[in-house]
Amino acid sequence: MEELPEELATAVAAYERHLVSERNLTEHTVRAYIGDVLGLLHHAAALGHTDLRSLDLRTLRSWLANQQTLGKARSTMARRATAVRVFTAWAQRTGRADVDPGAALGSPKAHKPLPPALNAAEARALLEAAAVRADDGSAVGSRDVAILELLYATGIRVGELCGLDVDDVDRSRRVVRVFGKGRKERTVPYGVPADRAIGAWLEGGRPRLVVPGAGAAMFLGARGHRIDQRAVRTLVHARLTEVPEAPDMGPHGLRHTAATHLLEGGADLRTVQEMLGHASLSTTQIYTHVTTERLRQAYRLAHPRA
Repeated sequence: MEELPEELATAVAAYERHLVSERNLTEHTVRAYIGDVLGLLHHAAALGHTDLRSLDLRTLRSWLANQQTLGKARSTMARRATAVRVFTAWAQRTGRADVDPGAALGSPKAHKPLPPALNAAEARALLEAAAVRADDGSAVGSRDVAILELLYATGIRVGELCGLDVDDVDRSRRVVRVFGKGRKERTVPYGVPADRAIGAWLEGGRPRLVVPGAGAAMFLGARGHRIDQRAVRTLVHARLTEVPEAPDMGPHGLRHTAATHLLEGGADLRTVQEMLGHASLSTTQIYTHVTTERLRQAYRLAHPRA
């Protein structure tokens, strides 16, 4: 791929600094945003654009149309359109462009499949399977129970769980302090079973695994350092194989499960939004689709005129 004109390359570098230092986005998110912006700007440069002031809606649309001809999924195109809208808004706000062409850029609606979720019996069987394995008295077994109980009890993200320190868990109030996307802090409650599992881990498991350099990390890997996300994903997949007919899912599936069970139990949408750390209520509303679909399934099975 050819190099960008100097003014465009300078703008991309400034935008990357903005995403890292001002918006405090994760490395993965920054990489995705910059990749999408670079794709647009290389397309624009091929059409003769040398700075952001000349970018127009027609160029943005032709870039999206090109993505479609390459067979990109609707969800990918929607994400890239969003990334470009954020970029052009930043360009205008910082004086690098006179207008914001991205404000008028539409994008295909991404299909939103219903996320898989365990039913209550499957969730219980998952936690029981982990507890049976912990009966061997191993530190790892104790840790695994605490991880699964906490993921299901709180619906926190796997990255949030791995980033927990011991002091982030307040057992007297049964709440956990987590730092979500953009380092936004929130406090999430958990129940008695999770507290018992956390107590067993902190008192009998963690002291046997911890090594110098682990710091205050709440959950540790087999070698005694802070656990990584891959190990947690492996744990969830492995324990779910022991639950008959349960869908295969990772930690994010337990997040879906927690949200679904909260709504089915009567929690309101705003409460679930706050608990999950969603910036927008529309993100949380996907779970209303899950519970509605379960109602439809129950209706079809139970009603004589379904």
